[in-house]
Amino acid sequence: MPIYLDPIFSFVSLSHFMVDTFNASRPVLLTYFGLSEYEIALFSSIYIWASALTQPLFGWLSDRMGPRWLAGGGVLWMTVFYSLALTLPGNAGLICLIIAALGSSAFHPVGTVQAALRGRELMKGREATSTSLFFTAGQMGHFVGPVITGLILAYLKVPGMYILPLVSIPIGLGILYQLRENHPHPQPVKTVSTRRSHAGWIFILLLMMVATLQSWAQANMVNLIPKYIKDLGQSATIYGSMAGLFMGGSALGNVIGGHFADRYPKRFVAALALLFSSVPIFLISRIGWSGWLYVLVPLAGAGTGAVHSIMVVLAQRIIPGGMALASGLILGFIFSSGALGLIYTGHLAELYGFPYVLTLTTGMVLVASPLALLLKE
Repeated sequence: MPIYLDPIFSFVSLSHFMVDTFNASRPVLLTYFGLSEYEIALFSSIYIWASALTQPLFGWLSDRMGPRWLAGGGVLWMTVFYSLALTLPGNAGLICLIIAALGSSAFHPVGTVQAALRGRELMKGREATSTSLFFTAGQMGHFVGPVITGLILAYLKVPGMYILPLVSIPIGLGILYQLRENHPHPQPVKTVSTRRSHAGWIFILLLMMVATLQSWAQANMVNLIPKYIKDLGQSATIYGSMAGLFMGGSALGNVIGGHFADRYPKRFVAALALLFSSVPIFLISRIGWSGWLYVLVPLAGAGTGAVHSIMVVLAQRIIPGGMALASGLILGFIFSSGALGLIYTGHLAELYGFPYVLTLTTGMVLVASPLALLLKE
C-alpha cells in the first residue's frame, strides 16, 4: 500500500503541513506590520527558541504517554493562540504568537516518529524516505504559508488571516481520531542502546556542526528574504511568494534527498546538496531584483532542504533514549541554533545589507559540505 494511503501517515503529514503553514506565515506577517530586519530576526529567534528548546521535553513525554494528545493537542493549541495573536493588539498579540509556537514544539517530535515508524512498517525499513515525505509536507506548508499570507494581506488585510485557524480545526480533530489507540513509541532494546551510547563524540560534534550551518543558512533565507524583497520595492504578494518559493524548493529537495539517502551513503548526499546550494545563494547576492530570482530562490531551497531529513534519521540512530526524545533533541538543536545565528545576521543585514548576509550564507554551506563528508555511518 502506498504510504500516503495510510490514514495515520496521511493525517500526520497533513497536520505537519498545517503547523508549518502557521509557522511560515510569521515572517510575512511581521514584515507587513512594519518591523525592521533586526526586530524580525529577534522576534523570529524568540519564536523559534520557544518551539525548539521545549521539543526534547515533549519528545520525552510522548515516549511515555503516547503520541495522541501531543500531536492533536499541538495543532489545536496553535489554532487557539494564533487566533488570539490576530485578535489582540500590539505586544499582547506578539506574545500570543510566541505561545502558539509551543504547539509546534509538541507536534514535531511525535509526528517525526510516527512517520519513521510507518516507513519501517509499510516501506520495508525505508525510514529516510518516509521521514523525508513527512518533512516535505511541512515544507509545503512553509511554501504555501508565505504565499497565502501575502495574498490574504494584500486583498483581505489582517481579518482574512482567520482563514488559517478555521482550516486547522478539522485537521487537529482528525489526527486525534487517527491516533485514538495511542500506542506508546517503541523503546530501544538494550543492544541498540549500548550501540548508540558508544557513538563517537567526533561524529556527534560533526553532526551538530553540519546541522547548525544548514539551519542557520535556511533561517537567513526564510526570515530575511521577505524584508529584502520589500525593500526592493515589491508588494506583499511578491515578497510572500518569494519566501514560499524557497520553501517549495526545500520541500522538493527533501524528497530527492531522502530518496537518494536510502540508496547511497547519506554523507555523500548531504555534502553534494550543500555544495550545490552555494551556487544559487551566491548568485542571489549579486543580481538584486530580477526575474531570475524565481529560479534561483527555489534552487537554493532545494539544496539546503535536502539535508534536513538526513540529519534527523542519523540522530535517531545514535542518540540514546526513545525515538521521540532523539527527534526532539535534534530538531530542537537544529531550530534553536539557526535562530541564534539569525539574531547575528539580522544585525548584519541592517548594517551592511542583505547581499552581504547572502555572501556569508554561501560561506556557511561551503564549510558544511566537506564536514558532511566526515559523517561516516
